[in-house]
Amino acid sequence: MKPDYKNWMPKGMVLSALIAAAVFLLLFVVFGLTGIVSGTLKTVLFTVFLIGTCIGLCVSVWMVLMYRAFSYRGKRQMSRKIIEGVAGYIRIPEGGRGLDVGCGSGALVIACAKRNPKASFVGIDRWGKEYASYNKPLCEDNAKAEGVRNVTFAAGNAVKLDFPDEYFDAVMSNYVYHNIPGDRKKYLLETLRTLKKGGTFAIHDIFSKSKYGDMQGFVKALKDAGYERVELVPTTDGLFMSRWEATWMALSGSAVLVGRK
Repeated sequence: MKPDYKNWMPKGMVLSALIAAAVFLLLFVVFGLTGIVSGTLKTVLFTVFLIGTCIGLCVSVWMVLMYRAFSYRGKRQMSRKIIEGVAGYIRIPEGGRGLDVGCGSGALVIACAKRNPKASFVGIDRWGKEYASYNKPLCEDNAKAEGVRNVTFAAGNAVKLDFPDEYFDAVMSNYVYHNIPGDRKKYLLETLRTLKKGGTFAIHDIFSKSKYGDMQGFVKALKDAGYERVELVPTTDGLFMSRWEATWMALSGSAVLVGRK
């Protein structure tokens, strides 16, 4: 039995884009290149369906390339590189506890659990319709396939975590908060609320100014509050991906927020 961590670009989204492009192409051919309609209406339909076809094809190609790059079975395997890279920041003492916010298919929390076999971990996610193939049974099956027993999974929401203050020895996350509308710094603080004094954190996300605002100011605020060794480590300069990859994949601004409370 092998783990199935799915793909960060869901196959259903790729197929939907391809179908949409095919539909626009068919409509373009039927109404734009034949004599079914004529005059001004034909010109309008020709233009609309041509634009729709071009956009649909561009989006489809982009999604296919993303799917190939993220695939765990492909050549690039960017997902695996990111997961192993983030997990490398997590070290928990024997008997300690770790939390993965937005665990998806369980890849990150399982990787952390493998690196820290004497600690216990919990992965939470709301497993929404956007990633319908991700669910708790999938996570549990992946943990079993990896031979990992020190991890559990539960439904949860990053906006309001159902854990007390200073409960975990480490918290981690990968590409989660930028998907949630609202004050994303507030969501980061909600996660850090559950971290023990002396605990470590590693949060990978798209920390662009458009999504988060002034992250350097946020780092300074954490340091002023007593956090130690807080750093925003860019991951688009070769650490996890090249700058060119980050640009065409719309991942510019990706970085790991790491430190100790």
